[in-house]
Amino acid sequence: MGIKEILKSMEYGPAPEDTSVVQGWLDAHAEGFGHFINGVFTAPGAGFDVQNPATGRVIARVTQGSTADVDAAVKAARKAQGPWAKLSGHARARHLYAIGRHVQQHARFLAVLETIDNGKPIRETRDIDIPLVARHFYHHAGWAEIAADELPGTEAHGVCGQVIPWNFPLLMLAWKIAPALAAGNTVVLKPAEYTPLTALAFAEICAEAGLPAGVVNIVTGDGATGAAIVGHEGIDKVAFTGSTEVGKTIRRQIAGSGKGLTLELGGKSPFVVFADADLDAAVEGVVDAIWFNQGQVCCAGARILVAEAVASRFEVLLRARMAALRVGDPLDKCTDMGAIVHPVQLDRIRALVAEGVAQGAVLHQGSAPEGCFYPPTLVTNVQPASVLSTEEIFGPVVTMTTFRTPADAVDLANNTRYGLAASIWSENVNLCLDIAARVKAGVVWINCTNVFDAGAGFGGYRESGFGREGGREGMMAYLRSREHKNPPRGVQGELPELQATPHAGGGRDAIDRTAKLFVGGKQVRPDSGYAYAVAGAKGPVGLAGLGNRKDIRNAVEAAGKASGWAGATGHNRAQVLYYLAENLSARAPEFAARLESFGTKGAIARTEVEAAIRRCFWYAAQADKFDGAVHQTKSAHVTLAMPEPLGVMGLVCPTAMPLLGFISLVLPAIAMGNTVVAVPSQSHPLAATDLYQVLETSDMPAGVINIVSGPRDALAKTLAEHDGVAGMWYVGGRDGAAMIERASAGNLKQVWTEADGARNWSGAEGQGRAFLHRATQVKNIWVPYGI
Repeated sequence: MGIKEILKSMEYGPAPEDTSVVQGWLDAHAEGFGHFINGVFTAPGAGFDVQNPATGRVIARVTQGSTADVDAAVKAARKAQGPWAKLSGHARARHLYAIGRHVQQHARFLAVLETIDNGKPIRETRDIDIPLVARHFYHHAGWAEIAADELPGTEAHGVCGQVIPWNFPLLMLAWKIAPALAAGNTVVLKPAEYTPLTALAFAEICAEAGLPAGVVNIVTGDGATGAAIVGHEGIDKVAFTGSTEVGKTIRRQIAGSGKGLTLELGGKSPFVVFADADLDAAVEGVVDAIWFNQGQVCCAGARILVAEAVASRFEVLLRARMAALRVGDPLDKCTDMGAIVHPVQLDRIRALVAEGVAQGAVLHQGSAPEGCFYPPTLVTNVQPASVLSTEEIFGPVVTMTTFRTPADAVDLANNTRYGLAASIWSENVNLCLDIAARVKAGVVWINCTNVFDAGAGFGGYRESGFGREGGREGMMAYLRSREHKNPPRGVQGELPELQATPHAGGGRDAIDRTAKLFVGGKQVRPDSGYAYAVAGAKGPVGLAGLGNRKDIRNAVEAAGKASGWAGATGHNRAQVLYYLAENLSARAPEFAARLESFGTKGAIARTEVEAAIRRCFWYAAQADKFDGAVHQTKSAHVTLAMPEPLGVMGLVCPTAMPLLGFISLVLPAIAMGNTVVAVPSQSHPLAATDLYQVLETSDMPAGVINIVSGPRDALAKTLAEHDGVAGMWYVGGRDGAAMIERASAGNLKQVWTEADGARNWSGAEGQGRAFLHRATQVKNIWVPYGI
């Protein structure tokens, strides 16, 4: 074809990437790859083949990690962790900087290797993935330098076990390893079975850059190897990116182990197009949202929600753009979409699409070559309940549904169990920001999509997991608080069984005051119809309601109806907490007397009440001061990090200090806009039930605080299993903590458990910003400007 013909047709010519350097590296490892443990590679062992998904050709052989291999890697990481954590932040920063520099020096090699291993287009690995890898190491070199100043009172977890997916093999590695090392942790990482090669090349870079032996260890293998790492008793913190179902399995597997956990899981992200949007720009946004990396992106904009008024025009534009996409050789620089990572994934995509068609969906598809390729696909006539609307396909398939009003758009956007990301398109920035606040997603892009930077956190809500990667909040995920090193009391054992029969212990001169439950702003009788005796220093001091499963259900329902509390300003919430302190202070002698009746000495009882009043003031002060940030990310973007409440929280309070312990859990939760269902001290719940009248006279909206007394662990289990509860705090026994963590996996609640008696609630460790962090989740909103 001559130049004239090319100028007329504008056809792309071939633009192949040179693979000779990478092929030479693969040839040099023709005998196979071992693991990278303690700074050296082990001899290759029995394992499995790695294929180029675009050609089906075997390109390498890697070793299947055994339990012994994992043991060796954890042992090496443990040995290295102490010296690594004791290095100055500056010394760790130099190592991270060196890794980032060496990644840049080998950028083309890594980009080509990633494309051969994964099947994604070379333009994506070259221009997006590898530059972001280097960016993460540079960014976290900065965190290593300043963490002691910016995040005081924290320390490394220890040894981190990390399991990463196949869709962004090297980038996910950087997201995990960079903050872990910056914080002083060491790492045992397992790359995905399909795509282990860039992780092994990265291990060579670590050695080349002079990283101390044992700080980074790479063990290859399948899911069994990952499970061995996650479950290893020598692992202190687990980080996993992958499917929601595997994330739930991990949550259950490590329940009760005390390990830190962050999960970045699946998504079914909405792509919302309003009638006033720039439709041409939105169409290009769809290309980036769903056909980037063949749709194998956890935050892919897989559900287009378009205003009914422009839906027809938008579909015409989108189908025309889809028809122009080039699908084929990922090593060709003109390719838009490469290969699906593995035939197993291709079969899954085909099966889900076939199921959707059987349900009435209509397909509009581009073209794709034979082999492990799938064409770009638009699906119309799809209902919100269709499998294509609800299930994560993880392929280049996008559905399109219309809406009429902004409220309809929000309802459709939130009609998912996930909450990872969303993209909103409109020329009205006020509308965009309003919808961004109402969509349940950890990342919201306005008039853009799939924009990432190490300076901003990434992670989801609901069944998309918890924890963040990147930014300040991502760094905090690899640190823990240095608190209650010397427990003031021994860990509580199992609590005695409650007695609902008359105790025959004798009454008091005062008129009996019935302690009911407190649900929806009202005192209510327990569903069980029973009460149990509350012990005091000289025998029973009263009766408390014996709450049950139905009472918890009613309390969660009441808390859910009080969601307007989250919309109140921080100032308004502060005023209620100040008023609570005022009314508690007016009745301080009464509360001190109640504590004395339990056996607390007079001076100590008065001190506990005064501490509770001060705590009200402290959290009132924080209610309008615990705010977000504008992150330094890409040019021409404002990236807002906004803390939001979790929603309904279940709080299981300490046994000792029944007033102060209750106050210390409830106040930070409600100060941040959550509503709560609190289980007070099982032994001495009357200190909490005495608060009913204080709450009623302090302008506390009905349903914000609900109190159900009774058997601690039975009520806690019901809360942990309830899908209407978004977060759980549990102070109790070890078995109870394990039970809570297992039960919370149903909807992947954010959970904090602690041994009863491990914290001095009257001291400085009884309050702090750490409580506020646990009561919130960060939403990152990306707003471009000037472009």
